[in-house]
Amino acid sequence: MLSKRLGYKLYDLDEETKKQFHMTLEEFVNTRDLRWRDKQRGHIINKLLKSNENMVIAITPISYAETFISNIFKDNILVLELYDTAENIFSRLIFSDENDNAYEDDEYKNKYKNHYIREIQADLNWYGMVNTLIGIQERVFMNNDTPDQVVERIITQYNLDHSD
Repeated sequence: MLSKRLGYKLYDLDEETKKQFHMTLEEFVNTRDLRWRDKQRGHIINKLLKSNENMVIAITPISYAETFISNIFKDNILVLELYDTAENIFSRLIFSDENDNAYEDDEYKNKYKNHYIREIQADLNWYGMVNTLIGIQERVFMNNDTPDQVVERIITQYNLDHSD
């Protein structure tokens, strides 16, 4: 939505990873170890950044950023961390099968709600710390707002509306 509003190309790191490795995300997350996978994803980020086009890159949480960190903190790059509460993230939780097809299973989700909330909170704590160590200073609290509301807030807060 942000990329469309700005007229920029959108790259979703998950989709780019699937294309690069010719496999589903399920297969990718079961290859090698996290450091290796993050390094490969970092190479994809670097490749995208080298194109010098106006773009938005949606990056799923990443623990090992050394492969691309020197390329993201430049004057012409705005690095944002989007975050929300564990409860709000849980409310939007969907699942995917081994072929990356998304589906909802509210009965199962709610049966294990406490487990998922704990896991989501642990991820928020971990990746919040990682992003702080990386040097990401711009954080956008989603506050369970709609994607359109979050996009409008980002455009306003970071003065990205250049249509004048």
